[in-house]
Amino acid sequence: MEKHMAVCPYCGAGCKLDLLVQNGKVVGVEPLNGITNEGELCLKGYYGFDFINDTNILVPRLLHPMIRRKKGQPLERVSWDEALDFTAKKLQEIIDKYGPESVMLTGSSRGPGNEANFVMQKFTRACIGNNNIDNCARTCHGPSVIGLMDAVGSGAMSVSIPNMENADVIMLFGYNPSASHPIVARRIVKAKEKGAKIIVCDPRYIETARIADLYLPLKNGSNLAMMNAFCNIAVNEGLIDKNFIDEHVSGFDEWWETIKNYTPESVQDITGIDPELARQAVRMFATADNSIIGWGMGVTQQVQGVMVVHTIAAFACILNQIGRDNAGLAPVRGQNNVQGSCDMGMWPSLYPGYQKVNDPAIRAKFAKAWNVPEEKLSLKEGFKLTDLPHAVREGKIKAFYNFGEDGLQTEPDSIDMKNVLESLEFYISQDIFMTQSTALADVVLPGSSWGEHDGVFSASDRTFQRFTAAVSPPGEARHDWEIFQDLSTRMGYPMHYNNTEEIWNEVRELCPNFYGATYERMEGLGYAQWPVPKVDEPGATTLYKGGQFNRPDKKALLIPHDFKKPTEEPDDQYPLILCTVREVGHYSCRSMTGNCQALSGLADEPGYITMHPDDAAIRGIQDQQLVWAFSRRGKVITRADVTERCNKGTVYMTYQWWIGKCNDLTMHQTDPLSGTPEDKFSACQVEAIADQVCAENHMQDLYAKLKKRLADEAAPQNVALKSDPSMVAA
Repeated sequence: MEKHMAVCPYCGAGCKLDLLVQNGKVVGVEPLNGITNEGELCLKGYYGFDFINDTNILVPRLLHPMIRRKKGQPLERVSWDEALDFTAKKLQEIIDKYGPESVMLTGSSRGPGNEANFVMQKFTRACIGNNNIDNCARTCHGPSVIGLMDAVGSGAMSVSIPNMENADVIMLFGYNPSASHPIVARRIVKAKEKGAKIIVCDPRYIETARIADLYLPLKNGSNLAMMNAFCNIAVNEGLIDKNFIDEHVSGFDEWWETIKNYTPESVQDITGIDPELARQAVRMFATADNSIIGWGMGVTQQVQGVMVVHTIAAFACILNQIGRDNAGLAPVRGQNNVQGSCDMGMWPSLYPGYQKVNDPAIRAKFAKAWNVPEEKLSLKEGFKLTDLPHAVREGKIKAFYNFGEDGLQTEPDSIDMKNVLESLEFYISQDIFMTQSTALADVVLPGSSWGEHDGVFSASDRTFQRFTAAVSPPGEARHDWEIFQDLSTRMGYPMHYNNTEEIWNEVRELCPNFYGATYERMEGLGYAQWPVPKVDEPGATTLYKGGQFNRPDKKALLIPHDFKKPTEEPDDQYPLILCTVREVGHYSCRSMTGNCQALSGLADEPGYITMHPDDAAIRGIQDQQLVWAFSRRGKVITRADVTERCNKGTVYMTYQWWIGKCNDLTMHQTDPLSGTPEDKFSACQVEAIADQVCAENHMQDLYAKLKKRLADEAAPQNVALKSDPSMVAA
């Protein structure tokens, strides 16, 4: 049996494992002693591998390129040459007619690796000629990237995941690690076993609340008021480090003019938290030797997401709980390479290595390296992923190139998103499965899957790690970077790489903070944490040591904000708050985990809507019954999970499910500073269904029809080519 080293393709913890291969098929997984997981894996790590084998449990694998010759026509299998020629011709026609700004692209954080994303953003900038490139961080941790770059200079965790278990206090704010990052949750349990105090701030009684020393059940949508109150307490009780502030922090006086108004008493009606409980939490956090604050999408998927991140950073800085190995900021990223997608410049305002696109000197550097005229590289920040709907409606975006994302499942107001994709003049989807979004595409390009290619991933804590191919791509599926470079060459900007190491070395040369992360250094269980500017330096497990922040003046900046209410509050017609959350056994749009035997057997459609017993009783709803959930955007059938761990007046839905699709209900309202959707707060209603037998049949019928439709869309790839079927572009 062969063993091939890999990094788990799911969450951003970066767990190392071996893929076990027998007779050319992946048959199992063994954990490795990686820096993050140390021989442990979670449910998805152990059982989330067999989607590679094209199980067809949920959707079929994409094996051959396909095109629609005209809108409305069925997909047709074609050779790679014809598919790429067709794509290049259509894109060039749109650029010639509407200009380069009319094309938008989005990268993938779900397994392709840093090298593929680097080549795609290079294609976007050096060939297409715009900065309209983004990734799924926009819908999750975009506020963390932007907020931390504003406040402390780097949009990433300042601490390492392994060091979390050595903290004296860990505060979790809007973050449920047992569902999102089980290996991180184990680190928190180990910290507790070593004597650490745990503080949980969350509307739900999450798993970690069971071991918490303090649990603060704040109201949904009150994050900024709560964090402002925490900062107010810290200052008024003399818990701040004045010397550290004087030497390493700027803007305190202006910031305090806002924060002084947020006593815990003044916001108690907003937060629902007893002032004394809030004071206990701040005292515990402030007086410990080393404290870490971790947050997730409970913070970022709010209309004030960036503002809350600004305030979290301020809280850590005024208390001098930052810049030490076991103290600092821990925004643990969601998808396995969402940190890497940002690292690689899949961002409309940033080149690889977080270098700004509107800086003429940076533009000149990249233009020289990429051998293009400077004017080819735009100084204008591009469109964000969440700009796509209105940009299409306004006629600004005519073509969209989707790489490895299923926006019809993961973006807010998915009913509207379907209309947007259908109204594009030209739509390309490059993926490994026939997803709901891919089924609408004019061009379908089959890429290689995790397990079928080499590369580098970035874990949440800035750790670069290599992974290797275990098997070859099936059918005519090709490595994603090869597809991008061949398309670019056809469109007049030649690119040619022989392997991922050549790509990675180009990344290193262009990004000073990544230079020391060589393939040789990352061989086996090796790794490198950026910033790592030299090959012979160890890299940085911790940012901001000695109070040296990555801002021009080397000081952290305190940025104040006043609290504002969420966009859509409950009313008589829609009296409940809807909040989207994670499912521990599934992931993202479920195209990967839904095609894994063990994971699909544990949980299947239509998913759950979690609600408090009092809310269920008022509506005549019993546990495990099918119910209707609806909002101003849509209506779905889902299953009730009635539990006292859920707070009254709020319901929670995981976003992996196709039939009980929560994003049919969420609204396209975004944080004005980041463009991240307000998925954590929408108004909705839930109703009982009297005839449960009829409801079960209806749900199963919807599910069967959707799976059949996707299988039918993929079916033309199984029809033999009229021309030479072995034709594959070199």
